[in-house]
Amino acid sequence: MTQYTQIIVAKSDGIATITLNRPDKMNAYTRTMGEEIMAAMDDIDADDAVRAVIFTGAGERAFCAGADLTPEGGGHVFSDPTQVDDLSDSRVRDGGGLLTLRLFESKKPLISACNGVAVGVGATMQLAMDMRLASETARYGFVFARRGIVPEAASSWFLPRIVGISQALEWCYTGRVFDAAEAKAGGLVRSVHAPEDLLHAAKTLALEIAENTSAISVAMTRAMMWRLASADHPMEAHKIDSRAIYRLSRGADAKEGIASFLDKRRPVYPGKVSADMPDFYPWWDARPYE
Repeated sequence: MTQYTQIIVAKSDGIATITLNRPDKMNAYTRTMGEEIMAAMDDIDADDAVRAVIFTGAGERAFCAGADLTPEGGGHVFSDPTQVDDLSDSRVRDGGGLLTLRLFESKKPLISACNGVAVGVGATMQLAMDMRLASETARYGFVFARRGIVPEAASSWFLPRIVGISQALEWCYTGRVFDAAEAKAGGLVRSVHAPEDLLHAAKTLALEIAENTSAISVAMTRAMMWRLASADHPMEAHKIDSRAIYRLSRGADAKEGIASFLDKRRPVYPGKVSADMPDFYPWWDARPYE
């Protein structure tokens, strides 16, 4: 079993919980933390027993207070003396973006349970998650303009899709830190909870997925929604819809879905994401950096 130093990974009842675990540093993000999250996601995607993933932070103060700007942070761009002239050099790549691109590729639904401060990468990493729940104590900030830089972690792609362009620009232009109520009003979070109820609410949502749905259906739906929402024409969605319905309707999960409905019982889907995805998955082109 993989040993992690800056995150905790726990699995039970079909749910994996990833806890950012630097509470003495308000769970500030480091290169090591990013690498460990990506490694954990590789393990989770390969584990057919895991049906949903919850992210949260250790302690009561923070989900993640942004990048660790100290030397302990592991060579953050602010402190890295390296001069690279070729901007296509891999050393130029943003570490937060590497993480959100990995989360984007997840085959499992991702749920954020934001338990406190979430600024900078602490906020942007949550944009690649599918559902975001917040504690009443949560605080968000896209503070980049107040640090003389720009939004990172591919948030210029994610944030407008989630909250709309005007709200995204206001939060990024001002760089202000705002509370959970404003985050909900702006469409960033699904729901706000008392601190003691946050994880229970996230687990209830994760269990609803784990206990009632086909893993293959959810993995396909996640890929389709994230990728096809920005297609140039609905015909692109129709092409994938048609192939997916045709293949999946002839599979074992569809048979179980119908049988369990007729029998008025909870389904037990046999399909495995690791082995039984449709033959045309993944249908998209390789990413430029791959």
